[in-house]
Amino acid sequence: MNDFSHLDELGQANMVDVSEKTATQRVAVAESLLVLPASVATAIDDNNTPKGDIYGTARIAGIQAAKKCADLIPLCHPLPLNTVKIEFERPAKSELLVRAECRTTGKTGVEMEALTAASIAALTIYDMCKGIDKGIEINRTRLLQKSGGKSGDWKANI
Repeated sequence: MNDFSHLDELGQANMVDVSEKTATQRVAVAESLLVLPASVATAIDDNNTPKGDIYGTARIAGIQAAKKCADLIPLCHPLPLNTVKIEFERPAKSELLVRAECRTTGKTGVEMEALTAASIAALTIYDMCKGIDKGIEINRTRLLQKSGGKSGDWKANI
């Protein structure tokens, strides 16, 4: 027996069997941080980006990504999501923070859905603003917190 939940006794990758787990309320919050060149920051502040509403488009992209997570991550279970929320924050003029929250009642957590949602929303912003300056950086994608399930609650040291 090995300590890796996604490997069988022969060391082969497998989807974890969650059939014996109890369905509980699960929540995960993740974020991605974009670092913006001055020209991009100004265009966003002035609502003058060439491809239109970056926040609305990135919000929809993040929601769609969370719903498609099991299609993108090979051993990820498909989950019925109760909600996906995408929010944006400007901690500094040169930064744009994308925060994704996913909720479900299920047998496995929604960390991958939240991380995927934050990542794809950030990539969508890059795509919509790259015509201004391709120097946009996506510097950090991380889980901020999760709750529910056998492992209980977890929160990042921020």
